[in-house]
Amino acid sequence: MELRHAGSSRNLVSRSIDHEWYMARSATRRSANRHRISLKTWTPPWYYDVSGSLSVKIVAGLSLKNLEPRITDPTSPYYLPKVSAVMVSYAEFAQMPRQRRRAMELGLHRYLGLPPDVAVYLDNGAFYFLTKVGEVPRQEYEEFVRETRPTWYPIPQDYIPTPQMDSAEQLSCLRRTMAVNCAYTQGGYVPVVHIGAHLTDYLTEFMENAELRNKPAVALGGIVPNLLRMSKAISYTMVLEGLGLVRATFADQHLHVFGIGGTATVHLAALFGIDSVDSSGWRNRAARGIVQLPGRGDRIVASLGSWRGREPNEQEWEILAACPCPACAK
Repeated sequence: MELRHAGSSRNLVSRSIDHEWYMARSATRRSANRHRISLKTWTPPWYYDVSGSLSVKIVAGLSLKNLEPRITDPTSPYYLPKVSAVMVSYAEFAQMPRQRRRAMELGLHRYLGLPPDVAVYLDNGAFYFLTKVGEVPRQEYEEFVRETRPTWYPIPQDYIPTPQMDSAEQLSCLRRTMAVNCAYTQGGYVPVVHIGAHLTDYLTEFMENAELRNKPAVALGGIVPNLLRMSKAISYTMVLEGLGLVRATFADQHLHVFGIGGTATVHLAALFGIDSVDSSGWRNRAARGIVQLPGRGDRIVASLGSWRGREPNEQEWEILAACPCPACAK
């Protein structure tokens, strides 16, 4: 699925957004200069050639626990033809040995029943492993990548700094993640950096390594805990500055940002020219009776869990009644 941001819509962007971007860019460049990062001039997407448009690939998160409905199957009534990529987590395969073996026998495309033109992104499951059982088993992860042949896959392990960590702990995450980045410069492994107190240190070390600097793709993590306003989360302004800094530093690389593919955050990807984002929030909400109405947000249409929220008003029920998808038809 792609979110398109047409250049001809430039006049729809408010002066306030222009001002916020200018302030963020100024702070970003000052920070980068302090840390000796050589940046190319960065222009926000809506200033590009008005005859063109931007696309953000929205990677749909799937769960092995329930692959229904088959949104990528042309024979399914739930088929979504604009979905061009899906993401699965290695953490789930690690918890399901039989499914792991089957995927390694068939390859991820065949195992998931995907058409060849749908890309498969593999998440390394680092957050799960760090909170449950320790580190990702690297040799097993390497074997899985080799046998299942995902389209896109990150380094086996990154160490995610959380807002509650003090500066020393976050710096330790940086050092350990950079060590893994440096160990996996060969092959298609995508290096990872994180938003946080030491982002500019990350980028400085990254750009000083010629092999990392020449990688065609980079992934950015650590944003979701801050956007969810966890205790001691950095400000929204700092998140925006960080996105701008990363996009400017990796101007020529494919940039994927973990976890911001939901309706509350995907617009940031378009504004900053991010190439791809992922989210399982759409699916998680649907399993609990929550839909995401365009331009309006989350609405509870069925009581399927303990999550709470706002019910549709009369006008919104009319919008849902006019929706041709099988779920709304029921």
